[in-house]
Amino acid sequence: MIRLQAINTSDIQHYKFMEELLIDSFPAEEYRQLEELREFTDRTGNFHNNIIFDDELPIGFITYWDFEHFYYVEHFATNPALRNGGYGKRTLEYLCDHLKLPIVLEVERPVEEMAKRRINFYQRHGFTLWENDYYQPPYKPGDNYLPMYLMVHGALDAKKDFEEVKQKLYTEVYKVKK
Repeated sequence: MIRLQAINTSDIQHYKFMEELLIDSFPAEEYRQLEELREFTDRTGNFHNNIIFDDELPIGFITYWDFEHFYYVEHFATNPALRNGGYGKRTLEYLCDHLKLPIVLEVERPVEEMAKRRINFYQRHGFTLWENDYYQPPYKPGDNYLPMYLMVHGALDAKKDFEEVKQKLYTEVYKVKK
């Protein structure tokens, strides 16, 4: 049975598992400096860093933000040795059942085959692709904005809610100054 367990940096074994999986699963420009991530994990109340378990087996991790009107999933990955075993599907089903507000996440634009597959995966699980012009702000100084799209599960509308969602992500997650 899928469950999420919140972690912090004092949970050394699980935190190490999460950091290693983050580094293995995402390009360096798609995550913040590890020191900053540790600070967010331990000191930012609306940021949730979780290990995904199947019973007692750690299978992946998911980080998300609670913004009162919606949740934003920042990172989601499963152990490469366990991929294609249905864990992503089961984790999304769990999230959508337990988080009672809309869920927002970023995806790479459908240029590469893997990006197309990822979008299709989320669409099969009830997410809608917002094709609004969106660029993920850089996590680190010197990095560039990355062209992305947002995907949403729940009652948010691309026309009326896009700018508000974008501004919340830019200011809270990426610390973009207005």
